[in-house]
Amino acid sequence: MAAGQFLVPLMSGFVITVIFMPLFIGYLRFKKEGQTIREEGPKWHAKKNGTPTMGGLLFIIAAVVSSIWVGLFLKQLTNSLLIAMFILVLYGILGFSDDFIKVFRKQNLGLRAWQKLLGQIIGGIVFIAVYFHEGFSTALEIPVIGTISSNWFFCVFVLVWLVGFSNAVNLTDGIDGLVAGLATISFATYTIIAFRQNQIDVAIFGLSIIGGLLGFLIYNKKPAQIFMGDVGSLALGGALAAMSILLHREFSLLLVGLVYVIETASVMLQVGSFKLFHKRIFKMSPIHHHFEMSGWSEWRIDISFWLFSIICSAIYLLIF
Repeated sequence: MAAGQFLVPLMSGFVITVIFMPLFIGYLRFKKEGQTIREEGPKWHAKKNGTPTMGGLLFIIAAVVSSIWVGLFLKQLTNSLLIAMFILVLYGILGFSDDFIKVFRKQNLGLRAWQKLLGQIIGGIVFIAVYFHEGFSTALEIPVIGTISSNWFFCVFVLVWLVGFSNAVNLTDGIDGLVAGLATISFATYTIIAFRQNQIDVAIFGLSIIGGLLGFLIYNKKPAQIFMGDVGSLALGGALAAMSILLHREFSLLLVGLVYVIETASVMLQVGSFKLFHKRIFKMSPIHHHFEMSGWSEWRIDISFWLFSIICSAIYLLIF
C-alpha cells in the first residue's frame, strides 16, 4: 500500500460522515427524536435531554462502505476484512435496536441484558468459525504465564474479549466526544501495527473507522449536536477486540485500551463496594463521572483521558 493510498479509506470515511451527518441530525430533530438522559446522572446533564442520538449508525455505514470499495480497489477484500466488518455491523445492529427502543419509548432502558449478550455471543461464534476456516493460529501469548495452545481456550477467550470490550467501550461513552477521541487513538494504534505486519486488509478497516470517527467528532465534541449511542459504542468495542485478535496482539488491548478497562473496573468496584459494605468508592461511576462530580469540565476530562490513552498506546508501540 503506497504512502498516498492509506489516506483513501480514511478520507472516504471522513467525507461520507461529514456530508451526511448534518442531514441525519436534521432528520432526528425534525422527528423530535432524542436521547433521554438518566435521572441518576449528573444534574447538569439534564440540558442534554433530547439531543439526537444514534450517530454511530452513520460512521459505521461510512466505515463499511469505505472498507468495501477500497478493499475491492486494492484487491484486499479478504475474509479477515469481512469478518471484522461483520462484528462492527452486528454489534452495531444490537446497539441500534437498543437505541431505537430508548428513543421510541422516551426512556433510557432498551434491550434486556440477556438479549444483548446473546447477540454478542452469536457474533463471536461466527467470528470464531471464520477464524478457524482461515487457519489462523489459536495460540495465545499470555503475559507472565506464557503460550497456551488450546482451541477450546481460544474460543472462550474470543467470546469474552468481544463481549467484554464492546461493553467496556459502551460504559466509557458518557460525555461529549470522549469515546470518539479515545477510539480514534485506539484504532490508529492497531492500524500502525497492521501496517508493520503488512496486514493491509486490517489496516484498511482501521483507517475507514478512523475517518468516520474524525468526521463524527466534529458534531460530537462539546457541546454535542449528536451522540453516538449504543449503536456506535458497542460496535467500536467489538471491532477493537476483533482487530486485536486478527493481528494476534490480543493482550495489547489491556494497555492500548486501558481507559476502557479502568472505566469498567470502576463500575465493578463501585457496585461491589456498595453491595458488600454499603459504601461508594467513587462519587459516581463510571469514573469519568467521578471527575465530573469533582468539578472537572467535560473538555478537561476528554483531553486528560485522550492524553493518557496516547501515552499508553505510545508505550506499547515503542516497547513491543
